[in-house]
Amino acid sequence: MILPFSTIVNSEEETVQLATTFAAILKAADIVALTGDLGTGKTFFVKSVLKYFGIEEVTSPTFAIVNTYSGDVQINHFDFYRIKKVVELYDIGFEEYLSDSSAITFIEWAEMFEEILPKNIYRIDLKYIGKSKREITIGIK
Repeated sequence: MILPFSTIVNSEEETVQLATTFAAILKAADIVALTGDLGTGKTFFVKSVLKYFGIEEVTSPTFAIVNTYSGDVQINHFDFYRIKKVVELYDIGFEEYLSDSSAITFIEWAEMFEEILPKNIYRIDLKYIGKSKREITIGIK
């Protein structure tokens, strides 16, 4: 996959294929920021990537803020949607999660606290086009 990359997927199956292709380039210490409106498939995309790493049981971290999974590699999965203040992230050790060189970290709703994210991380933007049709853009910023 050459980045930046943008495509339109027409089904969940195509999203899974794209997520699997993306997963193959990930390595420990990578950070992936996901943006997109409610219902665009951010969690579905993350679940599809995690299957590549042998992790089948994935739940949205909306209420927990962060879920951690162990598979072929450790995964930290954040959801900023319910965070009101950046101090809440510092209180749970967000910086320590980001500095964990043995884990891949996914952050949904990353645009809410863009100012605390490091540079040179993967950015995935999902845009709703139709019932199961999405524009997915992947880059590094």
